[in-house]
Amino acid sequence: MPKRKHYHYNNKKKKYLYLILKIICFFVFISILSVFSLFIYYTKDFPRPEKFTEKPFVLPTKIYDRTGEILLYEVYGEEKREIVPLEKIPESLKMAVIATEDANFYRHIGLDFKGILRAIISDLKLGRPAEGASTISQQLIRSTFLTRKKTLERKIREIVLTLEIERRYSKDQILEFYLNQIPFGGNAYGVEEASQIYFKKSVSDISIPESVILAALIRGPSYYSPYKEKSKKRLLNRKNYVLSQMVKRGYITAKNAKEEQEKKIVFAEKKIEIKAPYFTLWVQQELKKQYGESFLKEKGLTVYTTLDWDLQQIAEKTVKEGIQQNKKYNANNAGLTAIDPKTGEVLAMTVGTGNYYEQPYPSGCVSGKDCSFDPKFNIVTNGKRQPGSAIKPFIYATAFERGYDDNTIVIDEETNFGIWGGKEYIPRNYDGKFRGSVTLRQALAQSLNIPSMKVLLNLTGSTQSQGLKNSVNTARKMGITTINPPYYPSIVLGGKEVNLLEITSAYGVFATNGLKAPPINILKITNSSGNIIKENKNTLKRVLNIKQCCLINDILSDNEARSGMFGTRSSLYFEKYDVAVKTGTTDSYKDAWAIGYTPFISVGVWCGNNNNESMAKKPSVVLSGKIFHNFLEKVLLKHKKEYFKKPIIE
Repeated sequence: MPKRKHYHYNNKKKKYLYLILKIICFFVFISILSVFSLFIYYTKDFPRPEKFTEKPFVLPTKIYDRTGEILLYEVYGEEKREIVPLEKIPESLKMAVIATEDANFYRHIGLDFKGILRAIISDLKLGRPAEGASTISQQLIRSTFLTRKKTLERKIREIVLTLEIERRYSKDQILEFYLNQIPFGGNAYGVEEASQIYFKKSVSDISIPESVILAALIRGPSYYSPYKEKSKKRLLNRKNYVLSQMVKRGYITAKNAKEEQEKKIVFAEKKIEIKAPYFTLWVQQELKKQYGESFLKEKGLTVYTTLDWDLQQIAEKTVKEGIQQNKKYNANNAGLTAIDPKTGEVLAMTVGTGNYYEQPYPSGCVSGKDCSFDPKFNIVTNGKRQPGSAIKPFIYATAFERGYDDNTIVIDEETNFGIWGGKEYIPRNYDGKFRGSVTLRQALAQSLNIPSMKVLLNLTGSTQSQGLKNSVNTARKMGITTINPPYYPSIVLGGKEVNLLEITSAYGVFATNGLKAPPINILKITNSSGNIIKENKNTLKRVLNIKQCCLINDILSDNEARSGMFGTRSSLYFEKYDVAVKTGTTDSYKDAWAIGYTPFISVGVWCGNNNNESMAKKPSVVLSGKIFHNFLEKVLLKHKKEYFKKPIIE
């Protein structure tokens, strides 16, 4: 009997234990299920970890010159970044980052529990945050996929995704992702962009102290910014801390650390630099129209423009010097553009004062030394100004098309051309003189107004009205889009506004003996993978006959024919070179032009004031002519000689 009681007691005890075990298992199951449900809930919208290998980085659009060697500008949004492989990143930078941010990086599974404990103890001892508890993998996940808001939800997401990328990728891959992803202040993301901004060099070329500086910035780019006195002091102190951590982890010796600590670090000046700003921003504007601003800032396009950097430097120097000389004539601004007439490629473009970054003149300012220009206005592409006599070659080309030639005679005498615009129209020549019978060659070469008026009204059409329309149509065929009705005889004296880029391109039609190539500023565009997504290849179109062009070219390059007005050694003359050129000055002296070309380049120069203030009463040959000559004479030395085709004699 006692044994039976004992048996029942044990059996009952087992039942209770079994029940307790079932209850415990139930709660464990419920807990696991709850945790699993929470994980499912918090991670349901996770991005795929393999996104790292699909180039998830936001990349800027880079605009280069025609060689692809001169970076003109980068178009970027919140993130400015350039991806570099791990092998191009110095060992000193890798060691500095690992020693400071995650000493056990190559030993943990993504979560460093020892590191967390060590960081807590260290922070308590110092009374301030000194070491981070997050691993490099966690920081990567946080900066790539998550917000910095400290919540349970974010932490769970961070842990799960950290374990996942550790499972999928090698440590070196994770380190490469990290060094290309993390922010370094402002718009700089990744070590390459940080190196370019702070040291103006590629990350592969930085020194050990510079590597340590970049590692020091990771903890707080704004807090440790080198561009403020207080934060720079904090940065240099943290640099010493990073060196001490490298010594502690055995990456360098204490002696080496002391040597590196004493080396002076020179930070690059903080500024936004745009090379060839007027040209480059014109390109950017065209890209925005085609692709949209956000696309340019994120998709990593590489744009190869038509700009010839050597010619651009010559243009900028020449215009700057020319403006300094012209200021005594109250001509404070200028524009120059150079185009390859055979392709339409814009080779150079600049606008005077010589400094794009000067402040524009105050709102409402209409005169005075500091109000005569707006340095950010691109007179080449956006300006519309009266061309003066620079429009005349289009009129003469129209007459030549109708069968007249350079030996045709007109009479240069005082002439009343009737009532136009409600009053009698009696123009004068620039010098006030009359020359009697002159050939069309003399009339165009010397820019005589009265003969040119007769060419327009009598030789370009069966009626005066038809002659006006025919002349405008010639200009339009060649690329001038700004001349609109109503039409008056004053067109031949530049009474309608034109654009410097267009008229320079239109003169290029003469250079190619009648073939038109519209101006372009981009050669090709590639995507982030290097594949070409756009390539510009102009198709030449014949718009004038060869005879017309040969006559114009021969007249505009005839120094003897123009010497009666300009002299034999003017700035329009280039000894032993074929250079055709025409000047233009408006009656009010608000605009001075020199447009000219050789068989291989067309160059346009405008001088004046962007606020439309009048200059001193000087001819264009003095103002724009000198800039034209000084630029082109340098260009001619860089190119083999080419000659115009001689006029066809029937």
